[in-house]
Amino acid sequence: MPNSSSVSEFLLLAFADTRELQLLHFGLFLGIYLAALLGNGLILTAVPCDRRLHTPMYFFLLNLAILDLGCISTTLPKAMANTLWDTRAISYEGCAAQVLFVFFLAGAEYSLLTVMAYDRYSAPMPEAPQPPHSTEQHCQLGLGVELGGRFP
Repeated sequence: MPNSSSVSEFLLLAFADTRELQLLHFGLFLGIYLAALLGNGLILTAVPCDRRLHTPMYFFLLNLAILDLGCISTTLPKAMANTLWDTRAISYEGCAAQVLFVFFLAGAEYSLLTVMAYDRYSAPMPEAPQPPHSTEQHCQLGLGVELGGRFP
């Protein structure tokens, strides 16, 4: 007789058993999430608005802020909802989607940090202008190659 059972949801381990600690965790998660949204939102608005920030370093910083928003928005809202409503279930599809997005976004963030480190290393001095290979088109090409390399 074949096994016909299937997994439709996972049960998550709770951070705490008492309601007071669960609310404390919710407040902590909410504070972290709002700080990340505020900080990255400021970067997302400041860089395009100020012409002095249209350099390769700030181009990469803008993309890093976008990836950071995606990374933190993948898991933290579900964790806050589970903590607030005292539930522990997550659907199989929801868990698979979270794992996929976290791996993709975290990998893209690490790759972007590597590209940023190389860009910083290739600049001869902080006071000197960027070398000719660091034009905006080359930065966009490097970012496209970096993100395109994430897909097999």
